[in-house]
Amino acid sequence: MRHRVLIITTVSGFLWQFEKNTVELLKREGAEIHYASNFYRPAYEFEESYFEENGIRTHHVPIEKLPWKILRNLRALKRLTEIIRSEGIDAVHCHNPMGGLLGRLAALLSGRRTAVIYTAHGFHFYKGAPAKNWILYYTAERLLARFTDALVTINAEDEGRASGFRMKKGGRVFRIPGVGIDTRRFAPQPELRREARMRMGVGEDEFCLLTAALLDPEKNHETVLKMLAGLKGRAAFPVRYVVCGDGPHRPALEAKAREYGLEEQVAFLGFRRDLEVLLQGADLFLFPSLREGLGMAALEAMACGVPVAAARNRGTVEYVRHGENGFLCEGESPEAFRDAVLLMQADPSLRAAMGRRAAEDSRAFGRERSAEAMEQIYRMTLGGAGA
Repeated sequence: MRHRVLIITTVSGFLWQFEKNTVELLKREGAEIHYASNFYRPAYEFEESYFEENGIRTHHVPIEKLPWKILRNLRALKRLTEIIRSEGIDAVHCHNPMGGLLGRLAALLSGRRTAVIYTAHGFHFYKGAPAKNWILYYTAERLLARFTDALVTINAEDEGRASGFRMKKGGRVFRIPGVGIDTRRFAPQPELRREARMRMGVGEDEFCLLTAALLDPEKNHETVLKMLAGLKGRAAFPVRYVVCGDGPHRPALEAKAREYGLEEQVAFLGFRRDLEVLLQGADLFLFPSLREGLGMAALEAMACGVPVAAARNRGTVEYVRHGENGFLCEGESPEAFRDAVLLMQADPSLRAAMGRRAAEDSRAFGRERSAEAMEQIYRMTLGGAGA
């Protein structure tokens, strides 16, 4: 039987950015792939030709990320239900909180015997999360688990929390190593160091700090800017901070950099498709994000042999081993990040050793392992799917 699978995400760039693994798996299985998302809310850049080239049928659905946009999300729910019925969808694989909410409800309302997989890329409720997150998101996830055949998590804290949910009959909680690093693309290539630094505008004598992330407040870039402001005029070595990524917070961050007098030290490069090259020129990867389900950008840096200084959270503790392959810092402490920078700059041999360990440790999060885990989940889940 050729299964018809509907992938649902809140923002349309998500599939191209994070779920190519799933697409390749479904293509190998001969599945008919449908993709529903809000194509007016891309968030991540993507190649529109990708869908046609891979035989993916796309459906624009007006999903809104904010749960209180009730009317639009009700329209999205109606549209998703119609798609599942009219296209004879056998399995729904949903992502992101609102995609997960609407996708599971649509599968239920469709009246079809549709298998439901939900990948939680980091629950919005976690140790230290605001009370409103627990009231809203925890309550919703606990209820929706009853309609879920496979609940896929990517870190130990979320797996433990999900294991306490009451699942659909026969349903299970799984844990995978994220979406998986492309270890052919992200690997140490020291011969590219000069080229990488030229692309970033980094001088040979400059200590290069690199961040790659969506530019929004939760990613906590301002802590790094505060750290650099504190170093300004005090460090005995030149520092260059390169920020890759785009987002709604970019104008505010650029203004803050000017306020701190960091225009010559901070470079905002926007969204980049050559990170595997740029990482070869970095001396330390900074990952100050306050909330991460896992954090693929940091893992990709490690795969390239770059030590990571990351904010301590449930995602980064999965792979950063403090003092061995990187540093776990208190998220809003400029001093903690400063100490990591000073140590790495002062001891090149230690930096190189930590980079080697980082590359070795990253292999546990390779794309092959993630693909194997998802293949098993699909095989177990799709067994009884169909009208």
